[in-house]
Amino acid sequence: MSDPSAIDAATRRLALALDALQAAVARKREAETGGDGVAMQLQALGIDRARLASELDNTSAQVRRLEGINREVARRIDVAMGTIQKLLDEHDR
Repeated sequence: MSDPSAIDAATRRLALALDALQAAVARKREAETGGDGVAMQLQALGIDRARLASELDNTSAQVRRLEGINREVARRIDVAMGTIQKLLDEHDR
């Protein structure tokens, strides 16, 4: 038969090896999950970037449209001021 102390020592070594294996598996899972988290964050950043680029394009188009409207309003005000000035000048004569 085997020596009981040798069996106890082997049992302890086996338990330590199993603990080390469980820790290694846990670290591996954490590393893989962390990698997935980074990939998911990169994907989210890409989606945000695309959304922000689209919003910027829409805002830029709106700014150009409003600038055109502003120029037209300023032109119309200038015409109205010219007409009013002409009428006032004719009235003063």
